[in-house]
Amino acid sequence: MTEKSFPSPYDQKPSDAAAGWKDLYAYNLVFQENRREVEEAKFWFCDSQHWPTVTKPFETIGFEFAVSCLGQYNSRHLLIPPANGIEFRIHNGYVFMSPVGVPESEIAARVPQFMQRAGHYFQNWETLLEQWQGKIRGTIDELNELSFEALPDAVPVEDVLSGKGTGPNNELLGNFDKLISLTYRAWQYHFEFLNLGYVAYLDFFTFCKEVFPGIPDQAVAKMVQGVDMELFRPDDELKKLAKLAVELGLADHFGDTENPDATLAAIAAHANGSAWLAAWAEAQDPWFNFTVGNGFYAHDKYWMDHLELPLGYIKDYIVRVQTGHNIDRPVEELVAERDRITEEYSELLSPEQLEAFQGKLGLARQVYPYVENHNFYIEHWTMGVFWRKARQLSKMLHEQGFWPEANDMFYLRRDEVRETLFDYVTGWGVGAPAIGPDYWPAEVARRRIIVDALSTERPQPALNTPPAVITEPFTLMLWGITSDQIKNWLGESDAPEGEFRGMAASSGVAEGPARVISSSDQLSEVQDGEILVAPVTAPSWGPIFGKIRATVTDIGGMMSHAAIVCREYGMPAVTGTGTASAQIQTGQWLRVDGNNGTVTIVEDHEHDLTLAPAAANQLDTALASAHLEDSHA
Repeated sequence: MTEKSFPSPYDQKPSDAAAGWKDLYAYNLVFQENRREVEEAKFWFCDSQHWPTVTKPFETIGFEFAVSCLGQYNSRHLLIPPANGIEFRIHNGYVFMSPVGVPESEIAARVPQFMQRAGHYFQNWETLLEQWQGKIRGTIDELNELSFEALPDAVPVEDVLSGKGTGPNNELLGNFDKLISLTYRAWQYHFEFLNLGYVAYLDFFTFCKEVFPGIPDQAVAKMVQGVDMELFRPDDELKKLAKLAVELGLADHFGDTENPDATLAAIAAHANGSAWLAAWAEAQDPWFNFTVGNGFYAHDKYWMDHLELPLGYIKDYIVRVQTGHNIDRPVEELVAERDRITEEYSELLSPEQLEAFQGKLGLARQVYPYVENHNFYIEHWTMGVFWRKARQLSKMLHEQGFWPEANDMFYLRRDEVRETLFDYVTGWGVGAPAIGPDYWPAEVARRRIIVDALSTERPQPALNTPPAVITEPFTLMLWGITSDQIKNWLGESDAPEGEFRGMAASSGVAEGPARVISSSDQLSEVQDGEILVAPVTAPSWGPIFGKIRATVTDIGGMMSHAAIVCREYGMPAVTGTGTASAQIQTGQWLRVDGNNGTVTIVEDHEHDLTLAPAAANQLDTALASAHLEDSHA
């Protein structure tokens, strides 16, 4: 075991202003006093990759559904041999996780069952994926049909005369239940294919590590890059609209994109405006069901609801097009690099090894797109509809006097929302005032103070004593939590002052001034030529990748969204640095080496040096060749 440990959750108290915070969350989501011995025996890490800010009571639905369903597919559907699910708790408002291992004695027995179940999916991937598309789109359609309207003064006479026998209160309660159950269904669909995508990549990754001793993780990842992903379609649609605006002579009409109505009216008045507006309308369905956040928070802004966001991105792209920049992703270069590396490693294998290599690589490439595509359909599209309907419900109850602000419902747990709805329909039914308007305003105010107080403190990166070595594959691949990163968190890194070490997530070397941001609300602050430093990025931040030179995050592994997106945009990235966003300041000059996973603060720089992709690839080639020679020897 490591000598140093992280704090115990039982010894880490919040500020006085956050006293009583545990009351905001369900009993099973917090560390209970009578389970101290059990909970302290586990290592917990903060999942700031998916939940970087304090979670309000209603918002726990995101990680409850996601992590529950992830475990369901590992443990009950697929029986993945080395991995069960992940336990989760809220501590001081933040989400912490602890992977559940499979006992060594049970792994072998799960192998044949896994092969049967997973093998069926791998052999029928395209057919089952097409079926999946129908299921998730059908679920989204059902969510869209839900509505939360105030109850009428009297039941329509037609319902009485027809003998319907129920009132709108029945539909109101039922629609809330449907909102929850349909979203839970969608999250099960989310993991139907996702874990298989990770398993196929992990199988290929493990094989490469065996037959190519010393092969860099980067080289393995590059062999599956350059694929067509639907997750990039929203950004691609914006680029097409920017190019079309320049072609039609509409560029000057994007001056004030903060006022979408005025911008669109000005375009409509132009002779070529109708052609552009037709393309704009076509792009929205479904690709504007996209958030600048990650879909897990009620306040995440979706393009469909905030048209100033896509218009602003288009405005930026127009400027780049007019100044001669190529705004398209470097797909041809990525594919050429992918094929070059694949060919070089293939030449080292025996015929038997080559056959296995090609089979595993083919499967990894086939399933790899889903690892990102699901993100559009669930986190963006499904959750966008979910939050829109939840806001409608919150606003309706606000107008009925239950709380002072339109979105105050999110300070309630979802079981409390159900109780509140029953309070509302009961008051309506008996003809007397509901109790909620006299109860919830003061309670919401109390909870708002607690959430705000919790938000003033950053969470511990982990809790309790870490294992000597991190071996759980998903923890390594998705979150990038390695033994080295834990040393960084504990202050035991041997990195020199001013250097941060993390995961070499996307190759290339770049220098530039840092831009440190902590949320998507600050994306407008990012300037051309800067290096983005953040606790975590979201896949939806793609439109700013045309401005920045490199990306640095605190958390994330080789298969994290940040790593995959940066590779597909040809952007150098170092993920999983642990504390970079807290220690680096905006304006400091950084050198980001995505080939070896280091970020260095350059105190005395003389040149605005950015290694071009070609130079970075030459360095990659040299590194790969060295490893190839080692393997061959």
